Amino acid sequence: MSYLFSPDNWEWLWTGNNARFIIEGFIINLEIALISIIFALIVGLALALLRLSSVKPVSVLAGAWVDLFRNLPLIFLILYFALALPKSWKDAWEDAMPGWAPEAFQSGLVLGAFLGLILYNSAVLAEIMRAGILSLPKGQGEAASALGMTRRQALRYVILPQGLRRMVPATVSQLITLNKDTTLVSIIAITEVMRRGRIVTSSGFFQDVTAPILQVFIFIGFLFVVVNYLLSRLSRRLEIRERKITGTKLKRVGGLEDQVAADPV
Repeated sequence: MSYLFSPDNWEWLWTGNNARFIIEGFIINLEIALISIIFALIVGLALALLRLSSVKPVSVLAGAWVDLFRNLPLIFLILYFALALPKSWKDAWEDAMPGWAPEAFQSGLVLGAFLGLILYNSAVLAEIMRAGILSLPKGQGEAASALGMTRRQALRYVILPQGLRRMVPATVSQLITLNKDTTLVSIIAITEVMRRGRIVTSSGFFQDVTAPILQVFIFIGFLFVVVNYLLSRLSRRLEIRERKITGTKLKRVGGLEDQVAADPV
């Protein structure tokens, strides 16, 4: 324990630009996570609706797509897209990227990272959203039909608003996982926080001060804990708010993808 908390082993943190260098890398992770979250939510909702489609071939194809990308390792997807995407796509990405964009985004390799994160997490989110929609009592849809609504109108105005609110805690939990998974993009030479941490620990990156590996990665872990804790608190507050509005109790289950809301008591 003395090694862990010894001031000498933390000297690197306030020496030179070590802390700033790592925090800038962490911001890159957050930027990648933010873009991936937006597109994963959009694609995930589309997949959930396709899986619930009354057209059997559409539902089966959407289910096969979800099962494929949900069961592939994320690191495999990132590596595959980084290596397999045509060079013309990467060149087009680099040409289209404005100069004010983050340095990590200037590389065409980041396109593979985005595709891997979006496809994997959208497949998981699709199942969460589908569970939230299916958790609603059948009476909701029947009541909408009795009011003269079409299936599309019932889905848009009655089922989706309630179902999506119910799955907010599970969705936020998956988004926290996505944020942590952004560290995997270091394997395709993107200088995010983990790669920068390894740079800092190699032979005194700034001012000839060698940073201990353990302390560097504890600091990186602390950054993730702070951001993810804030997200989890947000999830908790949204869950409490939902309970107050609807008078429902969320059913606690072990599997994230199986989390659904119980019927009103």
